Amino acid sequence: MFTCTGYASTSAEAPLSPFTFQRRDPGPSDIEIEILYCGVCHSDLHTARNEWGGTLYPCVPGHEIVGRVTRVGAEVSAFKAGDLAGVGCMVASCRECDSCKEGLEQYCVPGFTGTYNGPEPQTGGHTFGGYSSHIVVDGHFVLRIPENLDLAAVAPLLCAGITTYSPLRHWGVKAGQKVGVVGLGGLGHMGVKLAHAMGAHVVLFTTSPGKEADARRLGASEVVISKDPDAMAAQGETFDFILDTVAADHDINAYLGLLKREGTLVQVGAPEKPLSVNVFSVIWRRRNFAGSLIGGIAETQEMLDFCAAHGITSDIEIIPIDQIETAYGRMLKSDVKYRFVIDMASLPKAA
Repeated sequence: MFTCTGYASTSAEAPLSPFTFQRRDPGPSDIEIEILYCGVCHSDLHTARNEWGGTLYPCVPGHEIVGRVTRVGAEVSAFKAGDLAGVGCMVASCRECDSCKEGLEQYCVPGFTGTYNGPEPQTGGHTFGGYSSHIVVDGHFVLRIPENLDLAAVAPLLCAGITTYSPLRHWGVKAGQKVGVVGLGGLGHMGVKLAHAMGAHVVLFTTSPGKEADARRLGASEVVISKDPDAMAAQGETFDFILDTVAADHDINAYLGLLKREGTLVQVGAPEKPLSVNVFSVIWRRRNFAGSLIGGIAETQEMLDFCAAHGITSDIEIIPIDQIETAYGRMLKSDVKYRFVIDMASLPKAA
């Protein structure tokens, strides 16, 4: 065991604060990473505040992790000390079910182990995430970070990037298709960038007219104000694929009606209340309404390599770790373009 520092919440009401804890030493298949940057995901806030229930305290959030390898186990050959490495939302899975064998560890039948707030059999405790100085992870779940991209801006790719890349890839988005992206936040801005890089004609749907210029900068060819019924009607039955990133309550049928026959709408935003689907929205044109969860390890590496080839990273604002509560408050107001990233050099050496 060795001593780490980080930031943790000790209850649903407690703000995150400095925290000292023990990490396991690397086992034969493990990799130890000194964390350089960690993205801030809305899931971090939900978990720290126990908004989804089941939070294990103390809770050290963070699952968009980029750093340098410091130690590797005897069985590790893919990484060596000094290599750039990343860790996303998962640090373990059963590795035996059909999903795991197909490289879809995110759909592990017994359930994958989260980078934080999951069981850690090696210590008998629970996992602590990336708001910390170091992390130790089984090498299967460690990703190679491209050298040609800005490290801080790569961090959100490990959640926001793969969450949007995976459905675009799975449903075969390609050049010549018309693709809608609903919402321009942490997920939506990555959806626009990735779909554009895949050659699609990208249309951004937003309730905010002020986002039009930014959407076009990111790669959207058109911007539709979704509160304008005439503008929505003009897009009717023209889309091959729509990626919905909105986490607030909204009328999903308004977007299902924009799909061509056999088109697909994939929901990746997670609204608090259930969405209500009018069955005729899908029956009438044999449309598909689907969901998608992050991506497997191999696909996440594919996404990172795709981003390296196309020069894609997240638009970020770097913060020191002692500003995390301020960042959470701003995130709730959508006051960030488009993802906060913590510079872990700001982490106190001892807590």
